Amino acid sequence: MVPTQKIKRGLRKARLIAYRETAHNPIDNLWAFVGSFLGLSSIGLMQNIFYTVGNIDALFLIGAFGASSVLLFGMTNSPAAQPRRLIVGSIISAVIGVSVYKLFSSTAYIWISPALAVSLSILAMQYTKTLHPPGGAIALIANIGSEEIHQMGYFYVINPILTGVLTLFISSVLINNLSRNRLYPFKDVNIRELRYYDKIQFWKKR
Repeated sequence: MVPTQKIKRGLRKARLIAYRETAHNPIDNLWAFVGSFLGLSSIGLMQNIFYTVGNIDALFLIGAFGASSVLLFGMTNSPAAQPRRLIVGSIISAVIGVSVYKLFSSTAYIWISPALAVSLSILAMQYTKTLHPPGGAIALIANIGSEEIHQMGYFYVINPILTGVLTLFISSVLINNLSRNRLYPFKDVNIRELRYYDKIQFWKKR
């Protein structure tokens, strides 16, 4: 095996080790709880403020953000949790979801819109290399959500989607980087900075 192939193989193993160690570290489990709680509660707080202070019944919190929180705080090193995929993937899915609903909402084929919206979102995210699993839920909600969501039209892309993912992104940057074992955003070059340096170096020399 040539040196370049050995290095690539070692890096793949290093990523796996670093991810496994981070995922099962008891302290990191606590950080995952803290980050998820603060991120989602911040979105909930915004919704509450708009309702109680401005008497505006605005929707900020949707189910897809729960799935995004699992990635951002429970699987921080996952490629699907990185900023570009989180933000761009979510926006692409929202735009596609709304567009598909508008296309079929007044036809007899409305039943096909949920499946088509999710499938097109997956395809678009794959082509743009922004695959973010909760994006499927974002596209689906745009089609099977309440009448309030349907009436939003493309404003659904701005709020709750963009405001929500930006809030989760900021929370992830602030909370995840407080831990010695977490780095967010996470890049391949960050591997050397992790706590499990000795194991990673071992695999690099294989």
